Amino acid sequence: MDRDAPLIFLIAGEPSGDLIASRLMVALKRRTDNRVRFAGIGGPLMAEQGLESLFPYSELSLMGFLEVVPHIGRLLGRIRATARTARRLRPAAFVSVDVPGFALRVARRLKGAGFPLIHYVAPTVWAYRAGRAAEIARYLDHVLCLFPFEPPYFEAEGLDASFVGHPLIEEPIGEADGPGFRQSLGIAPAQPVIAALPGSRASELRRHEPVFAETVRTLARRIDGLRVLVPTLPQNRAAVADMTASWGAPVTVVEGKAEKYAAFAASDAALTASGMATLELALAALPMIVCYRVNPLTAAIARRILIVPHIAMPNIIAERRAAPEFVQHECSPERLVPALEQLLQDPGQRHDQIESFREIAARLGRGGPPPSERAAEVILDVIGTGAPRFNGR
Repeated sequence: MDRDAPLIFLIAGEPSGDLIASRLMVALKRRTDNRVRFAGIGGPLMAEQGLESLFPYSELSLMGFLEVVPHIGRLLGRIRATARTARRLRPAAFVSVDVPGFALRVARRLKGAGFPLIHYVAPTVWAYRAGRAAEIARYLDHVLCLFPFEPPYFEAEGLDASFVGHPLIEEPIGEADGPGFRQSLGIAPAQPVIAALPGSRASELRRHEPVFAETVRTLARRIDGLRVLVPTLPQNRAAVADMTASWGAPVTVVEGKAEKYAAFAASDAALTASGMATLELALAALPMIVCYRVNPLTAAIARRILIVPHIAMPNIIAERRAAPEFVQHECSPERLVPALEQLLQDPGQRHDQIESFREIAARLGRGGPPPSERAAEVILDVIGTGAPRFNGR
């Protein structure tokens, strides 16, 4: 180990952050000819790149939820210990990836420690709590943003911010063999297929299942030969298979990224709950209908604090209603069936969505350097060991 190589102190606390941070580590190694060291907290993918985590990163997934209460003492101890370790190691840079509930508390304790404090995956100050940008500007030195509209929110508070692109553009979305996947499932080339994504959380599945079920049943009576593909997580497969058995149309439940992307490529349209899936569908250029339901109290609170006009990320990025949205009482079979039927049968509407999604993909960074490479370049520039080669703003 080259002890003169710059040390990067990393924090990631969930699988998505572990993936983003591991790709960042690969990019940093590539840009420094492996003259870089790592310390901090992370998961198995970061371990593959040489990180020895200070403690199991799964502990950080509690931050921000009611589960934190019984563990508050231990978590506060972890925050203090992590900050002490970072001060002792004096890294070239401290880089936290998401998990703001934990990571930003550590960063706050490190203010003035003599090394730059960088946060990757900017807090969503544009959706609510706009004042949070000013709050974190008091102790952070740089924010790496996933969306092109984010940097001005932080720059207005004197905090340097760079748009590096969304990690999803490093996934092979849009590259799957749709016709081949159809053939493997016995679906004819001209047979109508929809992808149904009711959500990944148990609460989302519970709220959306009755609506999705009646929507599919009604649609199947109107459209001959309709097939439904339902991508889900491995831990949800059994529940989703039971749930979809009474949907009134042939349903195939798939799991894993490869099959999910193949399902997108094999489908003609999608019915999806709002969430990360909307960005995946946009990158797959699959026309969609977006819906979402929460309990009435949550909806009332959301209406008071949200400051964006849309719920689907593709629409927020496009700054217009690129895909139809149906929220709360509008998330009903009476509204969803005709919207899906029109989307399946109207080439003009499908074309407009696809063109919008291509524009969104470009805004997210597709066609340029991978986000991990952009992030590595910004970090090396901040610590003074790299020359910028792109305009990250």
